[in-house]
Amino acid sequence: MIIDIIGDIHGYADKLIGLLKQLGYSHNGECFIPPDGHRALFIGDLIDRGTQQVATLEIVFAMLDAGVADAVMGNHEYNALTFATLEPSHNNSNPQRYLRSHNDVHNHQHEAFLAEVPFGSECHQYWLQRFYEIPLWLETEYACFVHACWDVDSMAVLKPLLTTDNCLTPEALLMTAQKHTLPYEALERVLKGVETALPDGLVMVDKDGAERTQVRVRWWLDELNFQTIHQIARAPNSGMAQIPVDAMAENINFALKTHKPVFVGHYWLTGEPEPLSIQVVCTDYSAAVDSGYLTCYQLDTEQPLPLKADNFVQYRHD
Repeated sequence: MIIDIIGDIHGYADKLIGLLKQLGYSHNGECFIPPDGHRALFIGDLIDRGTQQVATLEIVFAMLDAGVADAVMGNHEYNALTFATLEPSHNNSNPQRYLRSHNDVHNHQHEAFLAEVPFGSECHQYWLQRFYEIPLWLETEYACFVHACWDVDSMAVLKPLLTTDNCLTPEALLMTAQKHTLPYEALERVLKGVETALPDGLVMVDKDGAERTQVRVRWWLDELNFQTIHQIARAPNSGMAQIPVDAMAENINFALKTHKPVFVGHYWLTGEPEPLSIQVVCTDYSAAVDSGYLTCYQLDTEQPLPLKADNFVQYRHD
């Protein structure tokens, strides 16, 4: 069996259709069907940014419903749920507040989705319910699949809150959205990656204009501790330019505790695709920008290792 692991789509249905056709998938009138011996797997972040949000979701969920594909949740699907969910009210005099605040940055990140799926509409409620059906991670005999980071310690914190298929429930959403709690930190690791704090007083402005006091790190590296932030960070050059080259990273409590290959999205890579390490592949090559390409890694379940650059397929629409 070949698993076609497809990176972050972000509402670009035309790129998804182009990639599926390039991979040999055909449409039977209801959904895209893989060629013999293939199965698709979507690594999360189906929504936000692009102009074909509903079309993207319809393609993906038609394949899920037909049993020819799998998916894991991305942080953007999770954010959509928290953006639309009210905090439990403990005081009737308090104004309504959502789990994800409706500030300018969050509104901007989510505006493409809400432009097609009006907030509070029947369509909105439908897709939110469907997002609950997507597991936070998948593990098979041959590989591990998660949107941002395969952290078994964080997964152990989350597991008692989830369904047997590792899906969120409304109660789990509330618990994982409460900052400064173990469930919150665990969810952040799994869907958003490992971060390290910037030195006191430093703030980095990200691509969405949000100010951040932490930076994502390349958790797949062999050595994360006793390194400078520049040696281990995964951030755009514009962001890294705001950090002194000799700034040291804090000690990071993380270890990759599996011998299987791990597949992620999330990291907005560029350039020629290649494995991040002998064990980790990212299939997010910035499809949500004009210079990026929707990317797939074709995993042979009979021989998952070694990981090979030749197994990548990109839809180059230009």
